[in-house]
Amino acid sequence: MHKIVIVGGGAGGLELATRLGDTLGKKKKAEITLIDCTKTHVWKPLLHEIAAGSMNPDKHELEYMAQAHWHHFRFRLGRMDRLNRRKKEVSIAPYEDVDGKEIIPRRSFQYDTLIISVGSTTNDFGIKGAAKYSIALDTQEQAEVFHQKLHHAILKAQTQKKPIQPGQLEVVIVGAGATGVELAAELHKATREMTAYGIDRVNPDRDIKISIIEASPRLLPALPQKLSHSVELELRKLRVHLYMGERVTEVSAKGVKTHSNRFIPSALVVWAAGVKAPDFLKKIDGLETNSINQLLVRTTLQTTHDDSIFAFGDCAACPIEGTKQFVPPRAQAAHQQASLLFKSMKLRVKGRTNLPQYIYKDYGSLVNMGEYSTVGNLMGSLMGGSMFIEGFIARLMYQSLYKMHLMALHGFMSTALQTIARMITRRTEAQVKLH
Repeated sequence: MHKIVIVGGGAGGLELATRLGDTLGKKKKAEITLIDCTKTHVWKPLLHEIAAGSMNPDKHELEYMAQAHWHHFRFRLGRMDRLNRRKKEVSIAPYEDVDGKEIIPRRSFQYDTLIISVGSTTNDFGIKGAAKYSIALDTQEQAEVFHQKLHHAILKAQTQKKPIQPGQLEVVIVGAGATGVELAAELHKATREMTAYGIDRVNPDRDIKISIIEASPRLLPALPQKLSHSVELELRKLRVHLYMGERVTEVSAKGVKTHSNRFIPSALVVWAAGVKAPDFLKKIDGLETNSINQLLVRTTLQTTHDDSIFAFGDCAACPIEGTKQFVPPRAQAAHQQASLLFKSMKLRVKGRTNLPQYIYKDYGSLVNMGEYSTVGNLMGSLMGGSMFIEGFIARLMYQSLYKMHLMALHGFMSTALQTIARMITRRTEAQVKLH
């Protein structure tokens, strides 16, 4: 059978593996293998809620092994670090436990078609101290680590005898993109929920501070200005400190320093500025990459130097037809590309070489401010303009994006039953994770 290996089980990679497994895999027309370095999947746009503690990941994570069993594909645990194009073989690094003991030895997998969808990681641009003293929100593990640090900081402030020190309960978020502003709003709500459960020596309005630092002159610099203005008004209502036009030059254990010599004391720093593809992709076995390690692909999503290797999502630099620009690293692009590759794989299995071309369609953007507000612009560049939305309709559409992802993985009935079950159990649970 035709061997299709997908590396990366993010939203796009897992949706593609599921659809291919339900068709080609189930009918024994192709052997589908999904490789990922973690055991479970969580929708990446939810990570800021996990970091704040307003979402319990145990109730939203999906186990790759179970999904593979239900949908006729294979799952293999490990991190790809080598590629041999001549042998058509990917190599997976040994898998170790928390003590560094090898659990799974190095393995290699043959492919007829390789699809790389390993997403992106935060780009700290080599800023001094950023890698050591700040936390990115690229993975569920990082989000949970941040939540633990936040929870412990509040517990320490509750029980210490001395007064709360400057920066002790201040969170600094570097980067005012969607992740940064959504995290700021979610933290405002979650910290107030947290202190309501017996934390009586910490006054969240007085002691807990949230700051955003952004090098651009406004929030959400990649989105329309009207949307940016609406989000800024909401954050100022929440008394989030905004430092626009400030470029971070150093991060230390005590806080953040900017190019204007401003120092913001903080024990907790989240780095949400800039993205890049994982470092292992850089010139991997001669494949062409750009300055942020993205694999260069044609509009068929085939890499420029190898027709049997495809890449999509944040790790791919795909040209936008008729322009010199590339498709932006957004979830909607990965979803569109996964749908295209589903069609392409069925053609490749039949021996076809004339594959469909990817045309990027901007359906707009949504920014969720939790219970406070949701704003967005619909349609993007379609029909020559966009429509600004906010409030209940915007929130409903934002929530529907996650439901669409769940339906792609589980189907309508399963998603509907899960939604009803969560609505019922949510009434008997704390509104924030307290451990």
